[in-house]
Amino acid sequence: MEIAAWLRDLGLERYGEAFRANEIDWEVLPELNENDLEKLGLPLGPRKKLLRAIASLQALPPATAEPAHSQVASAPSPAERRQLTVLFCDLVGSTELSSRHDPEDLRELLRGYHDAMTEVVVRHGG
Repeated sequence: MEIAAWLRDLGLERYGEAFRANEIDWEVLPELNENDLEKLGLPLGPRKKLLRAIASLQALPPATAEPAHSQVASAPSPAERRQLTVLFCDLVGSTELSSRHDPEDLRELLRGYHDAMTEVVVRHGG
C-alpha cells in the first residue's frame, strides 16, 4: 500500500502532496514526530490522528517473510489497517418461497433480489 492510499484510508488524503514532496515513505514514517508533522504544515488534529495511526502500525506484528524460493530481496511490506463493513440482509419468507417454487424459478426470483442489493451496495461504494 502506498502512503497516499494509507492517508486516504485515514481521511487525510489532502496531506499526500506534503508527504510526497518531502519524500516520506514507509521507512521514514515510523520516525515522524509531532514537530516533523507541524513542519509539514499539518494542523493539530491531523497531527494527532497521524501519530496514533503510526503508533498502531508499529504495534502490529511484522509482516511475514518472503517464501524461501524467492530470489528477490525486498523490504517487508508495511502493515495495513483496513476498515471492514459487513452487510447481512435476510430475504423474509425465502424458506416458504423455496417450498412453493421449483429451483429454476426460485433462482430467477433470487437473482432479481441479488441484483437490487448489489446496486445499492455499489452505489454506496461497496
